[in-house]
Amino acid sequence: MSPIERVEFPTSMKELERRWAAVRKEMETRNIDALVTQNSSDWLGGYVKWFTDVPAHNDYPRNVIFYRDDLMTVIEMGSMGRRDTLGGKDPLNPGIGEWVFSPSFFSVGYTHEYDGALVAQEIKRRGCKTVGWVGKGRLQYDLVRVTEEQAGNVTFVDATDWVDRIKAIKSDEEIAQIRRAAAMQDAQWAAILPKIKPGMRDSELTALAQYEGELLGSEQGLFRCSSAPLGEPAVLRGRHYQGRVMQKGDYMTLLIENNGPGGQYAELARTFVLGKASQELHDAFAVVVDAQQHTVKNLKIGAMPAEIYASHNEYMKSRGAPPEMRLFGHSQGYDLVERPLLRSDETMPLAANMNMAVHPGFFKPTNFAFICDNFLIKGDGTVEHLHKTEQKIWEL
Repeated sequence: MSPIERVEFPTSMKELERRWAAVRKEMETRNIDALVTQNSSDWLGGYVKWFTDVPAHNDYPRNVIFYRDDLMTVIEMGSMGRRDTLGGKDPLNPGIGEWVFSPSFFSVGYTHEYDGALVAQEIKRRGCKTVGWVGKGRLQYDLVRVTEEQAGNVTFVDATDWVDRIKAIKSDEEIAQIRRAAAMQDAQWAAILPKIKPGMRDSELTALAQYEGELLGSEQGLFRCSSAPLGEPAVLRGRHYQGRVMQKGDYMTLLIENNGPGGQYAELARTFVLGKASQELHDAFAVVVDAQQHTVKNLKIGAMPAEIYASHNEYMKSRGAPPEMRLFGHSQGYDLVERPLLRSDETMPLAANMNMAVHPGFFKPTNFAFICDNFLIKGDGTVEHLHKTEQKIWEL
């Protein structure tokens, strides 16, 4: 068996080299010798996947050192003292020169300095003078502390903002993967609808959704929902709170947030009722559908997210709904949530080839309404609706 057969949907070397070249061009301009990032979460660990085409796996930390003029070094969990020289020739680890191992665990305090010591050793050995952190606020505290203490005469800078701006604009290959993710989620919804019936636990429904997605090429994801009788708010909840048994007359909004073949995320949310929807639910659902369309009209190249956010809140208030105080839209890629966010504190303008999830919603003591779809801002300024699932309340 060829090693690459173990990866169902590898990213092409052409695409990886495009990313690396764009980053190295900026590093050259800013006189940065190396970048360092780390993650242990696939859902919000996209830097690791973006640089190496290998995701963080929701378990052990994976550290990536990206050099301006050399192959990458990866440091991750494994045998103490082990070092493999790959020389960029391992098809399962594209672009990796050195693969270094460390038996470190986030759950074991005395191992927290291991990774930082190895990162510092590599930086010092290469003679790096300026090193950029990527996603510094997400990094393990001891990684940053130990690296900066032991790396020697090195200037550390935060490179997150400009890496984010490169990462947010998708290539043709990435857009093709995003389309596949949206089509996969449409297929997941269609596959589970005939199987929904009273007597199922909420968790059985999300297990079905996850199963259908993985059959179609998904590797990771979240599935949020909760059922409730009409007249109560059936808000989105994680797996821990999905133990309720659905009854006739209940309703639910299911949010499917998984990645598609190749690792790009999209997210789809639709509502169903085990019976007939109330007029209150119909009216609330109409508000969020209209609010989504209101925002889509504002997804223009060069638009500032703070203005879109303000416009959304004015629209919600005009329909008798509360303003959004958390997040109702954002870009996606290898992260469930990536910049730019549609919020008052976002400074990155919208651009062509951004994949935007738009999910307005609100709840009241007697109701919950929510919808989510992905939209692609195209180069000609038009906006393409990527999901094809009908926007309605499904009465089963």
